[in-house]
Amino acid sequence: MSKLGKFFKGGGSSKSRAAPSPQEALVRLRETEEMLGKKQEYLENRIQREIAMAKKHGTQNKRAALQALKRKKRFEKQLTQIDGTLSTIEFQREALENSHTNTEVLRNMGFAAKAMKSVHENMDLNKIDDLMQEITEQQDIAQEISEAFSQRVGFGDDFDEDELMAELEELEQEELNKKMTNIHLPNVPSSSLPAQPNRKPGMSSTARRSRAASSRRAEEEDDDIKQLAAWAT
Repeated sequence: MSKLGKFFKGGGSSKSRAAPSPQEALVRLRETEEMLGKKQEYLENRIQREIAMAKKHGTQNKRAALQALKRKKRFEKQLTQIDGTLSTIEFQREALENSHTNTEVLRNMGFAAKAMKSVHENMDLNKIDDLMQEITEQQDIAQEISEAFSQRVGFGDDFDEDELMAELEELEQEELNKKMTNIHLPNVPSSSLPAQPNRKPGMSSTARRSRAASSRRAEEEDDDIKQLAAWAT
């Protein structure tokens, strides 16, 4: 067994130690990511310094330049390892976060299921059916009451329409007769009007206009009498 295996086996042999919570594990992973990030930044700076050192010595001090390049290679190897470790930790952190989220969702769904079950325990389907039927019956009764109120109430309003129309016509005829009695008709001459004599050359224009006006008035009176007679019948 490798030393690494022995280390992890020895660290987990204590059964009394409780497993860390997801929150604690996430905090530890974030702290590790932060530490490795600082280590990564340090190695990048050291690599740049070793490159500058190798350029400085160049061919003048070949031994010092080669040592600087060797250190740069070691730092680059460590940097590559840290990059791989960070990727692994990031993947583990995301998986743990998803697991924690799923656990919380499942827990809340179970809590809601228990609450729903507790509510339904006090419900009886037969009682619900009876209640809905009673509500429907009461709605029907309310609808019938509303329709009854909206109908026109007769209160002995059953009369013969023909009798009412006949009475209305009698009242209209009486009113018409009253109006006829209040109209004063002009006196109609009993004798016929004398024939118009032949126009004499010596008749004045004033006399002719007077005679024409009298003739027009007589014709208008005759027309009024005819219209009144026709309206009365």
